[in-house]
Amino acid sequence: MQSPLDFENEDLLFHAPRPTSKRRKVIGLDDLLSDFCGDKNKSSVFKSSKHLKAPKGYDSDEDDKRVRQNETYLQKFVEDCEKQVKEIGSEDEVPIWGRRAFGIQKTFPPLDKPLTANSDFFGCFSKAGLASSLHSNVEELLQGLLTNGWLSHLVTTTGSLEDSIAVWTFHTMLYSSEEDLHVSACDFWCSILLSRNEGNQPPAKLGWIPSYSVLKDAISNYGYLWPTFDDIACEVPQDYPRVGPPLNICSWIRALSACCQIRSMYQIFSTSEMEELLEVVIWFFLDRHLLGLALELNGCLHSAVHYFVDAEWENSCAKVAASIAQRVPKDLNCLRVVESITGTDSRSKYFRSQLALHLLMVCFDNKVKNAEEILKLLASVNLKGTSCDFFKLYVYLNLMENLLLVYHPFQEKSKIIDLWSKFLRSCTSQITCTDWRSYASKVRNKASYLLQNMTLKISS
Repeated sequence: MQSPLDFENEDLLFHAPRPTSKRRKVIGLDDLLSDFCGDKNKSSVFKSSKHLKAPKGYDSDEDDKRVRQNETYLQKFVEDCEKQVKEIGSEDEVPIWGRRAFGIQKTFPPLDKPLTANSDFFGCFSKAGLASSLHSNVEELLQGLLTNGWLSHLVTTTGSLEDSIAVWTFHTMLYSSEEDLHVSACDFWCSILLSRNEGNQPPAKLGWIPSYSVLKDAISNYGYLWPTFDDIACEVPQDYPRVGPPLNICSWIRALSACCQIRSMYQIFSTSEMEELLEVVIWFFLDRHLLGLALELNGCLHSAVHYFVDAEWENSCAKVAASIAQRVPKDLNCLRVVESITGTDSRSKYFRSQLALHLLMVCFDNKVKNAEEILKLLASVNLKGTSCDFFKLYVYLNLMENLLLVYHPFQEKSKIIDLWSKFLRSCTSQITCTDWRSYASKVRNKASYLLQNMTLKISS
């Protein structure tokens, strides 16, 4: 088994003698250096390398001290830079919008005249043999009819709504703590006030209708802060159990909106009363507790604005705008109040413009009376000065944008449009992109946007 195979004997390469390999010596760096410089120069090379070593007078402690000094200087430099950035970028210190409209709730009043079974409405129940149980369960019976919708059906069928039932349902809508009851009562009254039959008449004759005093007393009981607003005077303890507004405020808003839409048939409010209620609705937009009622508030505001006839509107609009401008703080709340008027019709735009005008007049201490005087005063602001308040300038830009909603560049007020255009150009050119002052970039971006938008409108 150890002998080679036949084909291995025939293979010449297999039997060829192997060359003896001789390992070569590895050449090191020292050998190369000695070959190049020679044995005599080798000693001089080592001598020259000694010069690369540390000098005789080197002190490592002194070097560490210099490093620590550099680190301290660098740390102080970074802290100074951070401090300057915080001083420049102080936009977070600007308070957000929001004012409280409600304080402490009062005790809700009981119904003046409790329900009794001695009425025409309950006559059918007495005839049906339910007189004995009716006297003890009148309110419970009405609550059941109200929540399941039968009360509205019965009133529509009979064509009349008794005063006692009308007062009870409206009182239930305003003050009931049960959500099903006050929501059903609100739906009942909105249906009665807004529905029309085939002859374009209300579905039922009303002997009693809501009044201004009833609605005003309701929000007063809710804790509404009339009309002077003072944060110190309305401080509420954190553990106080009754802080407004209650859930009934939604029903109050819907009821007011319905009352405003039926002026052609029932003039429930006088002009001065409606002016006060319109101011109340505007102030509701500043309360962050009512953010969830934005849809109801927008509908109510639209109804209140269109309650006035054309002969009343211009004067009433100026009164409401002046009253709100005196109360609202001169910060982002100004913009919140103006932007709450979201209507696109001519009356809503006029109201928005007048409100912006009166806010600007108050901001400038009543030294200006119209848009032209305001723009001339804005043009005198030194945008490059260190004392320039860009936050106020940002508020003024937004208010001027709303003020000019009713001006048309191709018709009247072309001088105002020219002044406005020049002021926007100065804001975009004099405020640089690297200006780190508070609200400087926002003013520049807002002015650039308004200028571009105005150019597109004029070109189109």
